Amino acid sequence: MRLFRSLTLLVALVAPTAFADDLYQVEMILVRQNAEPLIVSRAAPEDWAAGAQRLSPDSLRTPALGSIVEKLGASGSYSVLLHKAWQQTLGETPVKVALSDGPEQFGQFPIEGTLSLKLGRFTDVDADFWVNQIDSNGLVTSSERLKQQSHTKNGQLNYLDNGHLALLIKITSLTAPAPRPAPTEIPD
Repeated sequence: MRLFRSLTLLVALVAPTAFADDLYQVEMILVRQNAEPLIVSRAAPEDWAAGAQRLSPDSLRTPALGSIVEKLGASGSYSVLLHKAWQQTLGETPVKVALSDGPEQFGQFPIEGTLSLKLGRFTDVDADFWVNQIDSNGLVTSSERLKQQSHTKNGQLNYLDNGHLALLIKITSLTAPAPRPAPTEIPD
């Protein structure tokens, strides 16, 4: 009986930390694959960010994947459309953020979309981005769309291919301990 109480107490102490949200850095690069033909979809909806929270300026971070962006641009095979980095908490409840780039016209942007992240064994990613052509009156005349879901491994650069548009994403824990270095010598 004493063992059961001790085990119950141990579970009660550990359980809240196991399900608590942790702080992560998210970095994403939206690219167009130049060799693939453009696929024009229906125009982006006016409520493209419905249910998503906007990133606060305090959460934005300096991107660390600048060398990847340079290589992509230099290859001629890709056009980098959007490159952002930020930190946010992730947990078992999906968090949906709205991202945009370019001048806003009547609530629409040249590049706009949402990224929903949910932490589990892997991080579930649900990306929905629009690359819009906006006319001189501020109306969206045509759009390209990336709609992709994936299970990504944290701490690694992941590639989500969607035909002519693709997304590179890296999700890194800011609270998990760093891995221990490998020993230089193997003890006898």
